[in-house]
Amino acid sequence: MEQIERIRCMEQLYDFVSESITEFPIPLDKYERMQEAVVTLFDYYGSDEWKQDYADDEAGLLPKDLKRGVLSEDGLWNLFSDWRELEEQLKR
Repeated sequence: MEQIERIRCMEQLYDFVSESITEFPIPLDKYERMQEAVVTLFDYYGSDEWKQDYADDEAGLLPKDLKRGVLSEDGLWNLFSDWRELEEQLKR
């Protein structure tokens, strides 16, 4: 169950960042929470846990109804790209 909860937690962070990026301008405290979420997602993406979660998903070992966007390499890559673009816009 720990694996399922981890994936659900990462999904919530993914959704939070995805939705928040489109809401700019947003309050500073929400932006800071977004930064923390992106760091957590980035750390997860490079971890052995992500690799195991991904492998288990590919093997069909996860529940069919489990939301699993964070196990999509493209989904996370696109989110990180959107985040970098937002960061560049803020610097200007």
